[in-house]
Formats: sequence, C-alpha cells, structure tokens
Amino acid sequence: MRQIDVHKVADEARFNRFHGLVLFWCALIIIFDGYDLAVAGIALPSIMKEMGVEPTRAGFMVSAALFGMMFGAIFLGTIADRIGRRWAIAICIGLFSVFTAAAGLTHDPVTFSITRFLAGLGIGGVMPNVVAQMTEYSPKKIRATMVTLMFSGYAVGGMLAALLGKGLIENYGWSSVFLAAGLPVLLIPVILKSLPESMPFLLAKGRHDELKVIVSKLDPSFNPQASDHFALPAEDKVGSAPVRHLFQDGRGFSTVMFWIAFFMCLFMVYALSSWLTKLMASAGYSLGSALTFVLVLNFGAMIGAVGGGWLADRFHIKWVLFSMYVLAAISITLLGVKMSSEALFLLVGLAGASTIGTQIVTYAYVGQFYPMSIRSTGIGFASGVGRSGAILAPIVIGALVAMTLPLQQNFVAIAIPAVVAAVAVAMINHGRSSSTHHQDVSAGISEPALARK
Repeated sequence: MRQIDVHKVADEARFNRFHGLVLFWCALIIIFDGYDLAVAGIALPSIMKEMGVEPTRAGFMVSAALFGMMFGAIFLGTIADRIGRRWAIAICIGLFSVFTAAAGLTHDPVTFSITRFLAGLGIGGVMPNVVAQMTEYSPKKIRATMVTLMFSGYAVGGMLAALLGKGLIENYGWSSVFLAAGLPVLLIPVILKSLPESMPFLLAKGRHDELKVIVSKLDPSFNPQASDHFALPAEDKVGSAPVRHLFQDGRGFSTVMFWIAFFMCLFMVYALSSWLTKLMASAGYSLGSALTFVLVLNFGAMIGAVGGGWLADRFHIKWVLFSMYVLAAISITLLGVKMSSEALFLLVGLAGASTIGTQIVTYAYVGQFYPMSIRSTGIGFASGVGRSGAILAPIVIGALVAMTLPLQQNFVAIAIPAVVAAVAVAMINHGRSSSTHHQDVSAGISEPALARK
C-alpha cells in the first residue's frame, strides 16, 4: 500500500499545464473582481450628477461595497472550509457579477448602496478563496511568485475599468460599465468544471477518486492504484471550529500581527486612492487626467506585486515584506515634497508598488502561514479585519484635509501606518508557519511523496 502525502506532492511538483490552468482561472477571477471594485470610482462623477447627490453621500455610496467586502472576506472565506472552495468561489462570482450589474439599473442612492453592499460580499469573499487555491496548488519553490502573479490581476482589473470606463460612459451612460460587470456570471459553470477542489476538503469527504485525478495532474508520473492511501499532516486536516485554530499551536500572536499589517496596509491603499489626486491638485501639481493617475498607481502595483513575489521566493518572505513597508513609508512621505511632475509620477508608481503591491505579497505570506485546512479562514479573517482600515482611511484623511494642514503633514499621516505594519511583520513568529512546520516534520523522512509501504 502506498501512503501519499498530498501536501508534499503539491510542494515538490514541477510547474505544468495543470498549474497554468489554475493560475489562469484564478487570475481571471481576480481581474473581474478588480474591475467590479474600481468601476464605482470611475463612474462616480456621472452617478453624482444623474442622482443629484452631494460628495458626503457619494462617499457613503462608494463605501457600501467596502462594508460588504469586510463581511464577505470573513464569512465567505470561512464557509469555504466547510462547503468546498469551488462552490464558495462560484457563489462569490455570482454575488459580485449579479449585484454590480444590478447597481447599474438603480436610480436612487439607497438602492445603489444596497446593491453595492451585496456585490461587496462577493468581491471580498472571493479574495481569500483564490489566494488559498493558488497557494495550495503552487509548487513550493515558486509559490509566492504564483500567488502575486495571480493577484496582479487585481491591478489589471482596475486598469481595465479605467480604460473601458471613459468610452462606455460617454457613449452609453454610467450604467453600461456596471452592466458589463455581469458577464462573468456566464462563466460559473466552466469555472466549476475547470477548478480543482481543495485537497483537504476532498480527503475529509472521502472523495478519493477525485484526489487521484488531482495528484496525477500535479505529478504526471503518478499511476493511481486501488490500494493508494491519501494522507495529510495533522495540522492540514479539516477539523471543527477553524476560527479557533487560528490561535492554536502558537499562532495566536502572529495572527494578530497579520491583522494589524492588513489593517495598516489597506488604510494606506484607500487613503491614497481617495485623496492623492485632491492633495496633489491643492498643492498646485498638474497630474493630467484621473485616468493617467489610475494607470500609474496600478502599474506600480503590478511591478511591486510580481517583483515582491519573485524576491519572496528567493529570500525570506517576512523580511521582503518588512523592506516593502519601509519603502512605502519613505515614498509616501516624499510625496509631500515639492518636485517635478516626472519625479512625482515615479513616486506615485513606487507608492502603488509598496502599498497595493505589498498588500498582495502580504496575502501570499498569510496564505503560506496557515495549514491547508484553515487557510481560507485565516486569509478571510485577516482580509476582513483589514477592510475596517479601508473603510476608516477616507474618513480620517478627509478630516485631516478639512483641517488644512501643510501638505507634508497629510502624507506623513498616511505613511505612519507603513511603519506600524513593518513592526507588526517583523514580530510574526515565522517558526509557527505551516510551511516551516511541514518542512521540519518532513526532514526526518527519507521516503518520497509517493512512498511504498
């Protein structure tokens, strides 16, 4: 009888067509997700004009999706460990596609806000699930690169919304960009068929035939036999009360540190996306169109995400993240210094790389930290707590702007969370991570992943 450690098979697999397909579908889902989140900001001026709402109320309309994302990340991230990751992802796609399209059919602020909240449940819920999916099926040597490459689709979605938004709104009205977001719902049957299920979930449900198919795709040299016995390290097995497990086995302190890092990083991301253009305009800079700003910020985010993931696979991911947060503190602080437009655009790109890009690498780290069985839950709770920082940022920085402080002080206020996040990441106990523990357990085992007994 062969004892097959599916975790070890996934770790040691060589990149092949199966990995490429998982990456393609997860990245495509994140592109849809990024589009749905960015579309409200692109269309906001037209919405305000048509519905006749003032800026304060418009801000609440936009933040409705952020509230939804907070709850979606926590609850739909957790439920995936119980109903299976494929169905959780399908539910999320259905939510953000249907209700983003529905928002395009509304004619009053209240109904618009309700539909955006419901769309936000899906937008927030799909993130921890696709990160967990990509982490589980990526070879260990390129895991951070795979996750960050996938998550760079988020920036692609934002750029897509910016590029398509202007033409669609001018020709067909603001509703068109929302209605276009409903198209991904048509892909749900294909995604359910194409995406593999989580291996710990299949093992817990006794679905060994499906496991054999997945293992043969991870390792094409594997020939399934009737006597094969699949196993996972104890910490990777699905158990009850997964939320409680985030604080077991010495993970409690590091879990809180991850939550602080997520909160601080998302605070910076949404502080910049909400107020950077306004702050720079008030300082006398000519940034050109808002489209150019969105493209520069998101292009920087893509470079930061992919570059950070590449570095994390070659050096210690914890200290790569620490360095990126330090870069965020420096680059954001320098935005308050008078300089040429060219230098400003460079700094905006660096700010995108070290905030949005860093957030994506942080997702990769938290995905590697927790065992498979509670990975979606761990990512979901970190993302959900972080969303409270996203909601708070526009309000706090808005209050500072209203105080008419010097430009430098506003940017220092946005940069301070980067310092706090750097300290939090530095205090994470990497020795308690799933990858380190599994490596230690496997060190004394000479048999390969597919061992004969």
